[in-house]
Amino acid sequence: MSSKQNLKREPKPIEERIATSIVTLRNKKKKGISAVIVTAYTYPEALLADQAGVDIILVGDSLGMTTQGYKSTIAVTMDDMISHCRGVWRANQKSFQIGDMPFMSYQESSKLAIRNAGRFLKEGGCDAVKIEGAMIDRVKAIVDSGIIVMSHLGLTPQSRAALGGYRVQGKSMDATEKILNDALKLQDAGCSFLLLEAMPKESAAIIANELSIPVYGVGAGDQVDGQLVILHDLIGMFFDFKSKFVKRYCDAGEMILEALKDYAYEVRTGKFPTKENFYEMNEDELEVMLQDPKWKYILEK
Repeated sequence: MSSKQNLKREPKPIEERIATSIVTLRNKKKKGISAVIVTAYTYPEALLADQAGVDIILVGDSLGMTTQGYKSTIAVTMDDMISHCRGVWRANQKSFQIGDMPFMSYQESSKLAIRNAGRFLKEGGCDAVKIEGAMIDRVKAIVDSGIIVMSHLGLTPQSRAALGGYRVQGKSMDATEKILNDALKLQDAGCSFLLLEAMPKESAAIIANELSIPVYGVGAGDQVDGQLVILHDLIGMFFDFKSKFVKRYCDAGEMILEALKDYAYEVRTGKFPTKENFYEMNEDELEVMLQDPKWKYILEK
């Protein structure tokens, strides 16, 4: 299938909408309407995501893998995150924006956590921040400072070593109960949303049902209050592996590769650029230059 054929899709209606707020997201849970969440790390990515009508854009620390080429998220810094958040902020008009607090930006102390969370709002234009793990004290401190927090349980990539690698979590009743207990504590601490990653749908459904706040999933089945997928996964721009829970809606990587191959071929064979790609010169000025022996030979080639 050619890239042009692959782009021919039935247009999807996008409802007129106002800017998504925390109230909007709470009401979606009450009404049983799934929230649409996607990661975006750059201005053009966020521009497309916002125009597509997604509810939440998460500027995830997964940019370490999708954009910076690291093998994990651990190397991502606060400055990395703020820079990417700014690009998303400039593009985003109506989606709720969440900034992912990177490794060691909040673990050391509540004071550090508050300061860094504040940077996401003040410098990165975010509406909220996301924190991995059952960091009850940190969540409470950030919430008490007036900042909205999304908590993240299940598979938490920043602590993957302690979890034994990238493993599905909540696969037993005991494991589910532990995550549920942590989730309830985080809710009591004031977090406004919870993200569950890599869990059986039954476990995630129990937690979503028990909590009053919206519970979203990334690889956590269809019984949660919304779905998150990493942009590069869903458009075929992450090449290292494809997770079981990912559905690819296009193969943008293949399309871009073929376009670059075509471009390289046409440059090397003289097929690009052609007349339609040239800027025209004023005819009188061109005539003057043609009269000059220095330029005539070059211009007549």
